[in-house]
Parts: sequence; C-alpha cells; structure tokens
Amino acid sequence: LTPKQFDILWEKGTERAHTGKLLNNHAPGTYITAGCKIPVFHSKHKYKSGTGWPSFWEALDKNNIVLKNDFSWGMKRIEVMSKCGEHLGHIFEDGPQPTGLRYCINSEALIFVPEDE
Repeated sequence: LTPKQFDILWEKGTERAHTGKLLNNHAPGTYITAGCKIPVFHSKHKYKSGTGWPSFWEALDKNNIVLKNDFSWGMKRIEVMSKCGEHLGHIFEDGPQPTGLRYCINSEALIFVPEDE
C-alpha cells in the first residue's frame, strides 16, 4: 500500500474532495478494496453525486461490507468498511433511487478492475 492508502484504509483518513483518481472513471468494471482485494462496488452503480468523491447507490455484495456508527467529527455518520476491516468511506441517505443511498468512497481505498480483465 502507498502511505496515502494506508492512512485511509487503516487510520480512517480521507482524500481531499475532487482529487481522487477514480472520481471521473466511467469505464465498466468492478471496484475492489486496495488492501484485501475484496470486490465491493460495480460501475453500473456509480453516479456523479457532485460531492467530490466516487459515489455508488448500491454495493456489489453487501456481505463484503460492514456498516458501523461513526461519531467522529462531532456528528453521527455511518462508516463503510470492507469485511476485513478496511475503512472505505461513509454512507448517506441522500442518493438516487432505487436505494436512496450514497456510498461516498475514497478513490485511494479502491482499485478499479476493467470488465474485460
């Protein structure tokens, strides 16, 4: 892992908005976690939220993620983690239908695998 990936995945860091390398990726494929290599999102569920981080309205396999209450920063949020404990980002209830969810995920927490690979 790069130092930035380690900070995000294992120390619950974040990348600055609009700086992530996967923010504007529109190719078909699967997003896996950068450390444990767990498939967590698919490009068909990705959308432009305008928040500055890659956003998904659905997880690829809900058994591969864990949602946990996060009270840091003086507010209640729901942390999104991989099943091996990697911090990926947070989930909010302001996404598009059909789920109404926005998984707001750090680019550095993910590796993109194109569909043809």
